[in-house]
Amino acid sequence: MELNEFVANFAEQFDDTDASEITASTVFHDLDEWSSLVGMSVIALAKTEYGKSITGAELKACVTVEDVFNLINNK
Repeated sequence: MELNEFVANFAEQFDDTDASEITASTVFHDLDEWSSLVGMSVIALAKTEYGKSITGAELKACVTVEDVFNLINNK
């Protein structure tokens, strides 16, 4: 899994946020569109795209998009 590819996939989970606003260093909890529903989409993304299971608590502990990447990559 490559970071840039993951950032693009992560950005696709947002309907109203421009993908160019989301980078590896983005603090995703601060995005206006971030919600529990988007969080569930990210959890589903981890499972379907990367075959890894992450929990809501693990996702909540992440700060940046790169933190989520590292969480999934290290599973």
